[in-house]
Amino acid sequence: MLRQSEAWDRAAFIELFASEEVHAYLGGPRPREELESAVPKVPGRRPGLFVVALNGAMIGTITLLDRRGAERPGHIRPEAGEAELGYMFLPEAWGRGYAAEACAAALDWFAGTFPGEPVVLCTQTGNNRSMSLAAKLGFTEVQRFEEWGAEQWFGVWSSDAPFG
Repeated sequence: MLRQSEAWDRAAFIELFASEEVHAYLGGPRPREELESAVPKVPGRRPGLFVVALNGAMIGTITLLDRRGAERPGHIRPEAGEAELGYMFLPEAWGRGYAAEACAAALDWFAGTFPGEPVVLCTQTGNNRSMSLAAKLGFTEVQRFEEWGAEQWFGVWSSDAPFG
Protein backbone atom coordinates (compact mmCIF):
# COMPACT_ATOMS: atom_id res chain seq x y z
CA MET A 1 0.00 0.00 0.00
CA LEU A 2 1.23 3.49 -0.88
CA ARG A 3 0.53 6.32 1.52
CA GLN A 4 1.82 9.63 2.82
CA SER A 5 4.44 9.49 5.57
CA GLU A 6 3.44 9.81 9.21
CA ALA A 7 5.34 10.54 12.42
CA TRP A 8 5.48 6.82 13.32
CA ASP A 9 7.55 6.23 10.13
CA ARG A 10 10.50 8.24 11.46
CA ALA A 11 12.42 5.23 12.84
CA ALA A 12 12.03 3.37 9.53
CA PHE A 13 13.27 6.41 7.58
CA ILE A 14 16.33 6.56 9.81
CA GLU A 15 16.90 2.82 9.34
CA LEU A 16 16.66 3.17 5.54
CA PHE A 17 19.26 5.94 5.40
CA ALA A 18 21.58 4.34 7.98
CA SER A 19 21.52 0.85 6.44
CA GLU A 20 24.74 -0.33 4.82
CA GLU A 21 22.77 -2.92 2.82
CA VAL A 22 20.27 -0.39 1.47
CA HIS A 23 22.99 2.11 0.56
CA ALA A 24 25.51 -0.34 -0.91
CA TYR A 25 24.77 1.14 -4.36
CA LEU A 26 23.66 4.59 -3.20
CA GLY A 27 26.89 6.12 -1.98
CA GLY A 28 26.97 4.54 1.46
CA PRO A 29 24.90 4.99 4.61
CA ARG A 30 24.63 8.15 6.67
CA PRO A 31 25.65 8.07 10.35
CA ARG A 32 22.69 7.20 12.59
CA GLU A 33 23.54 10.02 15.04
CA GLU A 34 23.41 12.57 12.20
CA LEU A 35 20.05 11.19 11.05
CA GLU A 36 18.58 11.25 14.57
CA SER A 37 19.13 15.01 14.70
CA ALA A 38 18.39 15.78 11.01
CA VAL A 39 15.27 13.74 10.21
CA PRO A 40 12.12 15.77 10.95
CA LYS A 41 9.37 14.58 13.25
CA VAL A 42 7.27 13.69 10.18
CA PRO A 43 9.81 12.77 7.48
CA GLY A 44 9.23 12.60 3.75
CA ARG A 45 6.20 14.88 3.54
CA ARG A 46 6.44 16.16 -0.04
CA PRO A 47 4.69 15.60 -3.35
CA GLY A 48 5.79 12.46 -5.14
CA LEU A 49 7.21 10.68 -2.10
CA PHE A 50 5.26 7.61 -1.09
CA VAL A 51 5.71 5.38 1.91
CA VAL A 52 5.30 1.71 1.06
CA ALA A 53 3.50 0.06 3.97
CA LEU A 54 2.81 -3.53 4.85
CA ASN A 55 0.24 -4.08 7.60
CA GLY A 56 0.57 -0.38 8.42
CA ALA A 57 4.35 -0.46 8.94
CA MET A 58 6.73 1.29 6.55
CA ILE A 59 8.90 -1.11 4.53
CA GLY A 60 10.21 1.35 1.95
CA THR A 61 9.81 4.56 0.00
CA ILE A 62 9.22 5.52 -3.61
CA THR A 63 9.95 8.92 -5.11
CA LEU A 64 8.51 9.91 -8.44
CA LEU A 65 8.29 13.66 -8.90
CA ASP A 66 11.97 14.41 -8.41
CA ARG A 67 13.28 15.88 -11.66
CA ARG A 68 16.62 14.74 -13.07
CA GLY A 69 19.02 17.68 -13.03
CA ALA A 70 20.42 18.96 -16.33
CA GLU A 71 23.97 18.79 -14.93
CA ARG A 72 23.77 15.00 -14.55
CA PRO A 73 24.38 12.57 -17.40
CA GLY A 74 21.43 10.60 -18.76
CA HIS A 75 18.52 12.40 -20.37
CA ILE A 76 15.89 11.66 -22.97
CA ARG A 77 15.05 15.24 -23.87
CA PRO A 78 17.29 18.26 -24.46
CA GLU A 79 15.79 20.40 -21.68
CA ALA A 80 16.25 17.57 -19.14
CA GLY A 81 14.04 17.65 -16.03
CA GLU A 82 12.48 14.23 -16.56
CA ALA A 83 10.56 12.61 -13.71
CA GLU A 84 12.84 10.03 -12.10
CA LEU A 85 11.72 6.91 -10.24
CA GLY A 86 13.61 6.19 -7.03
CA TYR A 87 13.01 3.48 -4.44
CA MET A 88 14.48 2.14 -1.23
CA PHE A 89 13.25 -0.83 0.78
CA LEU A 90 14.32 -2.25 4.11
CA PRO A 91 16.30 -5.48 3.61
CA GLU A 92 13.64 -7.62 5.31
CA ALA A 93 11.25 -6.64 2.47
CA TRP A 94 13.63 -7.67 -0.33
CA GLY A 95 12.84 -10.58 -2.61
CA ARG A 96 9.10 -10.68 -1.91
CA GLY A 97 7.77 -8.68 -4.86
CA TYR A 98 6.82 -5.64 -2.76
CA ALA A 99 9.06 -3.27 -4.75
CA ALA A 100 7.63 -4.37 -8.10
CA GLU A 101 4.05 -4.07 -6.86
CA ALA A 102 4.59 -0.68 -5.21
CA CYS A 103 6.58 0.80 -8.10
CA ALA A 104 3.95 -0.41 -10.60
CA ALA A 105 1.24 1.29 -8.52
CA ALA A 106 3.26 4.52 -8.36
CA LEU A 107 3.85 4.42 -12.13
CA ASP A 108 0.11 3.87 -12.68
CA TRP A 109 -0.60 6.92 -10.51
CA PHE A 110 1.97 8.94 -12.46
CA ALA A 111 0.54 7.88 -15.85
CA GLY A 112 -2.94 8.95 -14.73
CA THR A 113 -1.69 12.26 -13.33
CA PHE A 114 0.78 13.12 -16.11
CA PRO A 115 -0.49 11.29 -19.21
CA GLY A 116 2.15 10.64 -21.86
CA GLU A 117 5.06 11.92 -19.74
CA PRO A 118 7.97 9.48 -19.58
CA VAL A 119 9.75 8.40 -16.40
CA VAL A 120 13.48 7.70 -16.18
CA LEU A 121 15.42 5.44 -13.86
CA CYS A 122 19.15 5.24 -13.19
CA THR A 123 20.84 2.41 -11.30
CA GLN A 124 24.30 0.90 -11.03
CA THR A 125 24.78 -2.03 -13.37
CA GLY A 126 26.23 -3.93 -10.41
CA ASN A 127 22.90 -3.70 -8.55
CA ASN A 128 21.31 -6.89 -9.89
CA ARG A 129 18.09 -6.49 -7.90
CA SER A 130 17.50 -2.99 -9.21
CA MET A 131 18.37 -4.00 -12.78
CA SER A 132 15.87 -6.85 -12.56
CA LEU A 133 13.18 -4.55 -11.16
CA ALA A 134 13.73 -2.01 -13.96
CA ALA A 135 13.21 -4.76 -16.55
CA LYS A 136 10.14 -6.10 -14.76
CA LEU A 137 8.58 -2.62 -14.67
CA GLY A 138 9.12 -2.17 -18.42
CA PHE A 139 12.00 0.31 -18.43
CA THR A 140 14.01 0.27 -21.66
CA GLU A 141 17.74 0.94 -21.69
CA VAL A 142 18.72 4.28 -23.23
CA GLN A 143 22.41 4.41 -22.31
CA ARG A 144 25.14 3.50 -19.88
CA PHE A 145 27.66 5.91 -18.42
CA GLU A 146 30.11 6.35 -15.57
CA GLU A 147 28.89 8.30 -12.54
CA TRP A 148 29.62 8.10 -8.81
CA GLY A 149 32.63 5.86 -9.57
CA ALA A 150 30.54 3.09 -11.14
CA GLU A 151 28.83 2.14 -14.40
CA GLN A 152 25.22 3.37 -14.44
CA TRP A 153 22.28 1.97 -16.39
CA PHE A 154 19.82 4.61 -17.59
CA GLY A 155 16.36 3.66 -18.84
CA VAL A 156 13.00 5.12 -19.73
CA TRP A 157 9.42 4.04 -19.08
CA SER A 158 6.32 5.13 -20.92
CA SER A 159 2.72 4.56 -19.93
CA ASP A 160 2.29 2.97 -23.36
CA ALA A 161 4.65 0.13 -22.36
CA PRO A 162 3.09 -2.81 -20.46
CA PHE A 163 4.57 -4.04 -17.19
CA GLY A 164 6.70 -7.19 -17.61
